[in-house]
Parts: sequence; structure tokens; C-alpha cells
Amino acid sequence: MGQYVEAGGVLTYFEVEGEGEPVILLHGGGVNGESWVAQLAALAQHYTVIVPERRGHGRTPDVEGPVTMDLLTADLVAFVERLEIGPAHVIGWSDGGKLGAWLAVARPDLVRKLVLIGAELTRAGQTPAAAQLMTDEGLEQLATAFRAQYEMLAPDGPGHFDVVFAKWAEMWRTMPDLDLGELAKRLTMPVLVMQGDDDGVRIEHSLEIAKALPAAQLAVVPGASHGLPLEKPGLVNQLLIDFLADEQARKFMPMGALDT
Repeated sequence: MGQYVEAGGVLTYFEVEGEGEPVILLHGGGVNGESWVAQLAALAQHYTVIVPERRGHGRTPDVEGPVTMDLLTADLVAFVERLEIGPAHVIGWSDGGKLGAWLAVARPDLVRKLVLIGAELTRAGQTPAAAQLMTDEGLEQLATAFRAQYEMLAPDGPGHFDVVFAKWAEMWRTMPDLDLGELAKRLTMPVLVMQGDDDGVRIEHSLEIAKALPAAQLAVVPGASHGLPLEKPGLVNQLLIDFLADEQARKFMPMGALDT
């Protein structure tokens, strides 16, 4: 069910499905909440699933001024507090994963468990192909890919796309790295780091994140790209449901792979 709520000066569109503990799904940059179509029904069998759309994405209007990760984090904090759903399980994909990590650093009290899907947290964590997207040619390709779905839903009208895309591009190009040492101090909740084996995140980077955190799990899914949740939804959904469950599978032979 779609609805709007005013939180922190942003009229945020969101959808809710299911019953139980709250799970927040954070979409990637340039797309909208419909990108979670392959996860929503499966997770809603166990949880209350909340899918917000960020400012200037989907059905949420843009707000005057630039976009930064600090600002998006403040928006998300306001949204969670307005709906009184914290602490919640937070699952983010791509830019949504980065936002989930920023939220957990700023307000760990609002995050019960965190899932990062295809999300590099430092610039060095990108693959060369992902870094290429930040060139002028790469950004043109992204603009072409994102324009149609933006124009279909945007309350600001199709002519506003160039304005919001310029904001996204500036944020992508200037986004500061998250310090892994600071992550280790703040992200004490269980964290699942997930990516495809042909993703835009270096596998070594995901391993570095998981090794830095006190309660992390790592999943590298074979035969999958940055579109992992859509490419292998059954496997992704089962990994998510298993990770979010209160009772975790017993380890018969733990041998410290993330400790080495």
C-alpha cells in the first residue's frame, strides 16, 4: 500500500506490506522502490516491509538544494523516527547499501540488523568498470538508463530529470569514504555483506568490510552481477530470511575464515 509522510522537510512516498518486525528496503541510486519487486512478497511473509523512495526518486519530490549522503542520512533518520519503526532491520542495495551503512554509523540505535548488497564503502572498493561510470561518458550512459523510469513516476515532471541527475552525479563523484575503523566501533549489530561475483564492488573490499566488523557475515553469489537481487531472487531471499531470523543455523566446524 502506497502512502506519503512528511518527515524532515521531505514528503516521502513509501509502501508497506506484511506484518511483524520492521524491515526497511533502501533502493539504489537513480531507481525507485519497485526495484525490490523480487524481494517484497517473500519478506512480507515474515516481516512488516517498508520501502521508502528517497528525495527526487520515484514518487518522492525533489527538494531544492544539493544532495549529499549526510543529507540523505538525516532524511532517513527523520523517516524512521516519524514512523516510530526503529530499531529496524535495514537492507540496502547499491547506493541504498551505502545509505544503510551511513545510517548505522550515525544512529546505530535505529538499526537492528544491516544488509549491504553490492555497496562499496570507499572509492577504492569499486571495480574499474564501476569507476568508469563516473566519467562523462559513463554518466551519460547512466542518465539514459535512468531517465525513462524517472519520467514515468516523478511528481516534479519529466523535465526535472536533468536537475536531479546533476545532483546525483555530484554526490557520486564527491562522496567521502567511510572509515572502516569507525565502522568497527559503530556497527556492532549483525551485518550481512553480499554481492555478486561479477559486481561493481571488488570482492576483496567486501571481505575487508566483513573482517572489520565484530558480527559480520559474507555472501558472494556466483554467476551474479550488480543486479543480484533481480537475477537470483530465490537465493537472495533465502539468504535474507536466514540472516534476519532470531535463531541462526548452528556452525558445526567454525574455523575463523574472517579472522585471518
